[in-house]
Amino acid sequence: MTPSLIQFDKKRLGASPGLCGVDEAGRGCLAGPVVAAAVWADAKFYDSRMRARLASAVNDSKQLSADDRAELLDLITLWRDKGVLRFAAGEASVMEIGVYNILGATRLAMSRALKTLADAAPGSHPPFAPVGQAGDPLFAAGSPAAVPVLVDGKPLKPFAWEHHAIVGGDGKSLVIAMASIVAKVTRDRALTALDKVYPQYGFAEHKGYGTPEHVLAIHRHGPCPEHRPLFLRGILDGGKAALGAEAVGEDDQSEFGF
Repeated sequence: MTPSLIQFDKKRLGASPGLCGVDEAGRGCLAGPVVAAAVWADAKFYDSRMRARLASAVNDSKQLSADDRAELLDLITLWRDKGVLRFAAGEASVMEIGVYNILGATRLAMSRALKTLADAAPGSHPPFAPVGQAGDPLFAAGSPAAVPVLVDGKPLKPFAWEHHAIVGGDGKSLVIAMASIVAKVTRDRALTALDKVYPQYGFAEHKGYGTPEHVLAIHRHGPCPEHRPLFLRGILDGGKAALGAEAVGEDDQSEFGF
């Protein structure tokens, strides 16, 4: 696992000054926002001892315990403070999921994470920028110094950011795996906070996923404002939960331009 994560990234790093990974959390949940994270790693990171320490512990966030993910986020934050990593999170609300569908909302969350990361970049150039943006961004398509953006999953269309889609990327790329951890921990903490507002649903336990306990609570109490109406149609109609891609369709592409 460890060598492949590093080798995968180094093959795509080439002569660029860094590499960026993007992933999301919460796409298939019945409640709460969808959260994305973008992690940028300096090229020097891949030649340092610290990357081996991270790679030995990092895995797809779904394979780690909550405590493991929290500890790894602390470690990722430490390397950010040392200046070799940067990361940012972005989210799309339940209302935006209803307006743009889950795929459009996922693109929106990812775009927000990338923009926050770019805006916070030191120096005269951000590490990446939307395709077609004025100026001379490092991540502009065709630039010899372009920083590759690796996104977990299938190609995002439409999407304002030049990117490479990596199916199963959170288990292949170290920088995507780190983004997976940032997104998952960020969203889990948001749902834990939401549990204090709506304690009857158990958000702190299931984090909005369609567990039997969550479905039972919806039947008992009805949905709250943080539930996704489209995803509840099957439950409220007495059928199976319409989760994620089942609710929208993998091939559905909205006109939302993120």
